Amino acid sequence: MPLSMTSFARVEFDTAYGRGAWELRSVNHRYAEVFVRLPDDFRSLEGAVRERIAASVKRGKLDCTLRFDAARSAFKALKVNERAVADVVRAVRHVADLLGDDIAINPLDVLRWPGVTEVEEVDLDATTRLVLNGLDDALDQFLDGRKREGDKLKQIMLARLAGVRDQLVVLETRVPEIIDAVRDRYQTRIRDLADGLDESRVEQECALLVQRLDVAEELDRLAAHVDEVARVLELDEPVGRRLDFLMQELNREANTLGSKSAHVDTANASVNLKVLIEQMREQVQNLE
Repeated sequence: MPLSMTSFARVEFDTAYGRGAWELRSVNHRYAEVFVRLPDDFRSLEGAVRERIAASVKRGKLDCTLRFDAARSAFKALKVNERAVADVVRAVRHVADLLGDDIAINPLDVLRWPGVTEVEEVDLDATTRLVLNGLDDALDQFLDGRKREGDKLKQIMLARLAGVRDQLVVLETRVPEIIDAVRDRYQTRIRDLADGLDESRVEQECALLVQRLDVAEELDRLAAHVDEVARVLELDEPVGRRLDFLMQELNREANTLGSKSAHVDTANASVNLKVLIEQMREQVQNLE
């Protein structure tokens, strides 16, 4: 199933460290281009984030943003190591006795002493796992959106392909009749303009005209390209570039067909083909 290159997903999640939210949004782009924005505390996850995205997204310009609000509960109260405080105070008083002076003890100075205060460590490993799990959920949601839109684009293209097939049927039915009519008219004009011209020469000129007007090869190639487009649309892989190439080939054959048009019916069919092919080409630009 073809995937659209445009999609959006937002997933929120909770951790002991705070509440986070992943946002993924993508637009059309010729190649895969990924921009990752992470808070400073999670910069180390960029490699893992890019690896997960690369496994799922092959084309498109994608913005991946993590927003994280640390919970107040994450800022744990300072724990005082009473034994360390007692050791510091005892040491200060001992120094005061040695100096023979009464030294005032400043509590803030005591708190600054290494080992006096302790802060409960946050389990960043567990938080990291939850953050990456949130990314996986966001990617699932993001890819579901791409699949839904890709399926709609596929249906649009199949409808246009049916229109192309209809035009090919018209051409295959009308072209032989039109060529015969043009050939008869050409023969009559040649005879009127060049009275007494050798009949074999007339037939030779008419044969050359018919050869120039014959579009059987173009119709066969158009039909083959149409079948290939239908086949590619059923593939379970990125198909945008392959379809883009097929649109170029379809347009090339339609242009050749138009240049050989010798009747209003074939000219109109050629124009209709170009319109349908251009409509498909516009949709292909949205596919991965």
